[in-house]
Amino acid sequence: MTTYKLAFLGFGNVGQALAELLLRKEKELARNYNIKFSVTGIGTGSHGSVVNADGIDLSAALDAMRNGRTSTGLSIHDLGLLAGQPTSSALELIRASQADVLFENTSVNHKTGQPALDYVKTALELGMHVCTANKGPVVHGYAELQTLAKENGVKFLHESTVMDGAPIFSLFREAIPASNLLSFKGVLNSTTNLMLARMEKGDSFDEAVKYCQEVGIAETDPSGDVDGWDAAIKVSALVTVLMGIPLKPQDVDREGIRDISPEMIADALKDGNRYKLTCSAERDGDKVIAKVAPELIPSTSPIYSVEGTSSIVEFKSDVLGDLSVVEKDPGPDTTAYGLLADFVNAVR
Repeated sequence: MTTYKLAFLGFGNVGQALAELLLRKEKELARNYNIKFSVTGIGTGSHGSVVNADGIDLSAALDAMRNGRTSTGLSIHDLGLLAGQPTSSALELIRASQADVLFENTSVNHKTGQPALDYVKTALELGMHVCTANKGPVVHGYAELQTLAKENGVKFLHESTVMDGAPIFSLFREAIPASNLLSFKGVLNSTTNLMLARMEKGDSFDEAVKYCQEVGIAETDPSGDVDGWDAAIKVSALVTVLMGIPLKPQDVDREGIRDISPEMIADALKDGNRYKLTCSAERDGDKVIAKVAPELIPSTSPIYSVEGTSSIVEFKSDVLGDLSVVEKDPGPDTTAYGLLADFVNAVR
């Protein structure tokens, strides 16, 4: 039985869901995989950070965050719920945690991947496995990070960066080796998919945005979703990793859904079609043609029936022809599972 020291960088909805999942699966991990764990570092976005090489009470940390005890502006350390020392920066937390595994779940930077890229580099250089749901480091430093991981005898895994916990990257890495991905197409941004569904029911664009904000899947500034940036960076991640062609989100031909009116949606439905913000990429020699744009989808397509916050991607390879993966109504729990799966696959 091996005990692994874990550090959380980012302890929002996904980080807390992962913490709950680890606690729920604790006995199962020990019984089936000979894995035990202790948490030696937790870094939050606005409530401070704490490290303790001897272990932090994960249940107490969850209690502090979820029951509003941090809403006073005090840090999780200042509240006295967690034994250990406060840290002043993310890099300090990584170094002081002495962790074996870093769960990196800070906010994504579409343009540069920073500062998460430096967080991941630091952890790998210190001999930590890194599991992340952050797309930035994948699209802005994948080759370098994989080389760094190999040099230090650890893994850099990122299953939760696209389609939450659905096994996209591990599918190609493990289940279908010696396959070449020729193209893919799908719906990868759940927020715009729900917005378009609301507009089908009569909402205006602004009403659809407001609804998604109220249910917690759209940010106060929804531009990352409605202008196609989230979709573009997911396309970049899939192309970079699965096709082996580095691609930045700025290089994806990108169009959002701002110009799609309720009238256009109503007309499409009359003709048996639906608007979807589709993501696609097709290999063209040593290059790739990648695109994010609204598209009329006929009822004969599997993409047509993917509603609400669900996602789909259709892969075309040289060995299996067409292969589709569908994820229905994901949330923080499914993203957390992708991180847990990466942890198990990294250490076993």
